[in-house]
Amino acid sequence: MWVRFALSGSEAVHVAAQPVADAGVYAMSAGRLGATVAALVGLTGVVVGGLALARPAGRFGTGAGRLGAVVALVAGLIAMTLGGLVVATSDSGIGTGNGRGGAFVALLVGLISTALGGLALARSRRAVDRLSG
Repeated sequence: MWVRFALSGSEAVHVAAQPVADAGVYAMSAGRLGATVAALVGLTGVVVGGLALARPAGRFGTGAGRLGAVVALVAGLIAMTLGGLVVATSDSGIGTGNGRGGAFVALLVGLISTALGGLALARSRRAVDRLSG
């Protein structure tokens, strides 16, 4: 605070106009929140897609089978959309508190979720075709 009084008028304006850090260490910015939600949705899709692949016959209450495959696909698409939105709107690099690192993680987890959901859906369609034909 005492430094501000020691500076001349133009130097004080220059110091006051300098940008501060985007987000504090413990602050939850909108980018961090969006990236966290996207990563959690994608992680849920990975778990459900893995269960759908492990149990293709589907049991009530486990989220496996065709419903699990569709849930994993939708969760992966939502995660990739939210992650892409955070990446597109963040104005700084990784490590500045804008959520860009988490958004890249969400994009990757969403891609894995979409792939697992697609594999589980293809497997469930083959099982239905085998039973009907």
